[in-house]
Amino acid sequence: MDDVPSSPATPAPAPLPVLQADCANCFALCCVALPFAKSNDFAVNKPAGTPCGNLQQDFRCGIHTRLRDKGFQGCTVFDCFGAGQQVSQVTFGGRDWRTHPGTARQMFEVFPVLRHLHELLFYVSEALTLPAATPIHADLRRALAETEEWTRADAQALTTDLDVGELRQRINTLLLKTSELVRAKVPGRKKNHRGADLMGARLSGADLRGANLRGAYLIAADLTRADLRTADLIGADLRDTDLRGADLREAVFLTQPQLNAAQGDPTTRIPPTLTRPTHWT
Repeated sequence: MDDVPSSPATPAPAPLPVLQADCANCFALCCVALPFAKSNDFAVNKPAGTPCGNLQQDFRCGIHTRLRDKGFQGCTVFDCFGAGQQVSQVTFGGRDWRTHPGTARQMFEVFPVLRHLHELLFYVSEALTLPAATPIHADLRRALAETEEWTRADAQALTTDLDVGELRQRINTLLLKTSELVRAKVPGRKKNHRGADLMGARLSGADLRGANLRGAYLIAADLTRADLRTADLIGADLRDTDLRGADLREAVFLTQPQLNAAQGDPTTRIPPTLTRPTHWT
């Protein structure tokens, strides 16, 4: 009997883009492409497409270690989820906007698009780690593959063919279902503060396990010693939120920028996938 030739091995899927900023491999896109307004977060106004006055020729920040002291707290909070190096090294193949000025306009247009895609990858990747979301893991994997494929598209496709809003809407439906499945595991009635104005609210010691805090305004709220395990925090505004002693270990869809914007201390418990901000006391 003739030997049956073996079928070629199925190629391994391409690795996901790194979802953490790697500023050493980025052309300071957040310092140029994005605008900011003079406020408590930024000391000056800067229009989109104009380099920040603190940006050096080597794409490094001249006041990186003194950003908060110099009135640029907003810079310490921002995170591109790795979109910067994806645009710089993949989409534009290592061509920077200074030595190739013809790429500048398109590069600055693509950066916010990739940032949206990488943020979606972050959320979907987290959802796939949650056992409670197993019933929709197949749908999540399809969403992950589609989004990841878009991150490899060329600049023209990203700016003309991709409908980011439509993609976000479809994925958000899956993230909502993920949230519901996770929070359903918490016994008892869960608090629903979705989109609520809780600025300055006194919630010290509150039991917020399984709470819906999606898009809630928690600016300067007192959440000291609050229990936020399995609370859905996607899109919640945590600027200057007091998280000292709070338990966020199993919070759903909590991001590094949210932690960076808040206040905490050594007793604040955070998920192992996130990093304790250096400005926390």
